[in-house]
Amino acid sequence: MLKMTNIHKTFNAGTVNEKKALNGLDLTLEKGDFVAIIGGNGAGKSTMLNALSGVWPVDSGKIVIDGVDVTAKSEHRRAPYLGRVFQDPMMGTAANMEIQENLALAMRRGQRRTLRWGISEKERAQYKELLATLDLGLENRMTSKVGLLSGGQRQALTLLMATLKQPKILLLDEHTAALDPKTAAKVLELSDKIISDNGLTALMVTHNMKDAIKHGNRLIMMNNGHIIFDVKGEEKKNLTVDLLLRKFSELSGGELVNDRMLLSK
Repeated sequence: MLKMTNIHKTFNAGTVNEKKALNGLDLTLEKGDFVAIIGGNGAGKSTMLNALSGVWPVDSGKIVIDGVDVTAKSEHRRAPYLGRVFQDPMMGTAANMEIQENLALAMRRGQRRTLRWGISEKERAQYKELLATLDLGLENRMTSKVGLLSGGQRQALTLLMATLKQPKILLLDEHTAALDPKTAAKVLELSDKIISDNGLTALMVTHNMKDAIKHGNRLIMMNNGHIIFDVKGEEKKNLTVDLLLRKFSELSGGELVNDRMLLSK
């Protein structure tokens, strides 16, 4: 489903602020993989997602999604292959539009626009049914402005919108980091359900090592722009936070410096 080969990306090359963000990154995902990504500050986690989604071009390497070479494609040309949920609940939705209008925009992604009436009764019934699966009562508030929703409700809606068109790959970029623990747990539960029910392939960046162990079938650890640890199946299920910290120390040659990750112990 995804193959990233020898990806390099350097910011501010040739200046005193030069930063090698991705350094020979290699990653292959099979269809249905749900991969949790952890790493220290500046490890390249979000940079990898930005490289995959085409936010900026890579310096070298190759990116193939479901057999299609997208390395030279712009961000909007890759959009049909990807769904993404960001850390900030304010991103990914239009605050001044109704819940049903946001869903309609997501449903029409990649389609030609027409002058027909915006939302049909059939679509409205479909949206109500989809919102009911979130178990947040949003199916009874479809005409409410999205800006009036709580952070958790908005993130759940964004998750639903990002997966409506069955993307090849779902990118979750610390999508629960801005939420309180109870709400974060609910959004993660919804993420698991949506990914499982739709058989999606997903990458989830997280600073919470417990969540990385609990969610998904595979875990990768990044450092200095490449992957230093890759584990799946039963071996992943048997991981502990302390074991991950020891692995990081062994493989990186240093201690993990990331306050949010250490606090998640």
